[in-house]
Amino acid sequence: MTTWTNWVGNQSFSPSSISAPRDEEEVAALVKQAADRGVGVRVAGAGHSFTPVVQTDGLLLDLSALTGVVHTDAVRKRATALPATRIRDFYEPLWEAGLALRNQGDIDTQQIAGAVATGTHGSGTRYTSLSGVVRGMRLVTATGEVRDIGEGDLDLLHAAQVSVGMLGVVTRLDLEVTDAYRLREQVGLRSWDDVMEHWDELVAQHRHFGFFWLPTEESGALYNLDGHGERLADQCYVKVYDEVGPDVPDDDTVGRRVDRCHRIFPMVYDPNFHELEYFVALERAPEALQAMRELMLASLPDSIYPLEVRTVGADDAFLSSQYRTDTVVISVSGTPGTDYWGYLRSVDALLAQFDARVHWGKLHFLTPERLHELYPRADEFIALRRELDPQGMFLNDHLRPLFA
Repeated sequence: MTTWTNWVGNQSFSPSSISAPRDEEEVAALVKQAADRGVGVRVAGAGHSFTPVVQTDGLLLDLSALTGVVHTDAVRKRATALPATRIRDFYEPLWEAGLALRNQGDIDTQQIAGAVATGTHGSGTRYTSLSGVVRGMRLVTATGEVRDIGEGDLDLLHAAQVSVGMLGVVTRLDLEVTDAYRLREQVGLRSWDDVMEHWDELVAQHRHFGFFWLPTEESGALYNLDGHGERLADQCYVKVYDEVGPDVPDDDTVGRRVDRCHRIFPMVYDPNFHELEYFVALERAPEALQAMRELMLASLPDSIYPLEVRTVGADDAFLSSQYRTDTVVISVSGTPGTDYWGYLRSVDALLAQFDARVHWGKLHFLTPERLHELYPRADEFIALRRELDPQGMFLNDHLRPLFA
């Protein structure tokens, strides 16, 4: 029996079968066969979720053959891709067409369908998550029917933009992209008080602003953050990116690079952490961040991993953490091989006081009650899920308590 394991090794399971369809027609046939047998279905992406969203004791689909950017439109600013296309595989096809992704995170090995389904994001309040730029998709539903979803049915599109794989199997995605652009990077250490004092300015004036707060001297090494000999404890490792024009030359100097956007965004992480990520409304950010710093200092050494802070712009997806509100992103990590659950539950309890929403691919403690309190369109999402999948074949033990 084959065991599937995610990239950081905290989720493993053995499905009853694994199939690797070569095209949409085979996907539809496999889903219909599973429905006829009463077998659950989940899709394995690149394995970058820390939660058991992929887990199934039924059929696991590997869509790695369905990959590639299949169409670009520089006039309409659109790109069409197959579901297993990794974020990094958008770079050259888009750039050759004079285009680029509007935004992305600092890991670029996720498959686009999984990144969209879980609400994966970059930073900056002017920009949504990857889900927020989805303008259409093709979906194999629970009967094996192939359904086109677009802007003609906004409720269904907004439900499908962040669906955690519960509406069906995505076989094609249409994304809104933008003209190709280059970025200037500014990286440096700043004190906590300095960052908090200039918070509004930093958020408003830059395309991308984020930072890692380092609770100890050892914290930076865990995420490959180099202080170049400066003291790290209680410092903020700040990253700022802004667009530059063609008159600004490329620069490969560490900490102030200038290059194509897709060469600036990515970082290299070792898979040595298990991450929790919550989202708080932007206007409550300073208060929430101050409270997090106090909690983490009181939780050492369990909280040795850096606190990562970014912002994301509002969108309309029903299950989006940014549903109609700009947010601050608050990420903490537990150390593999240790009992970090007490610390993460303390973070959850603290951020619950700020009505924090969750990242569907990161560790969380969301309950049905909090789901309906925090996500105003949750009932509508569940109704559409039941309509498209009345038997719940795309649910699993992790999702069923929240969405059945």
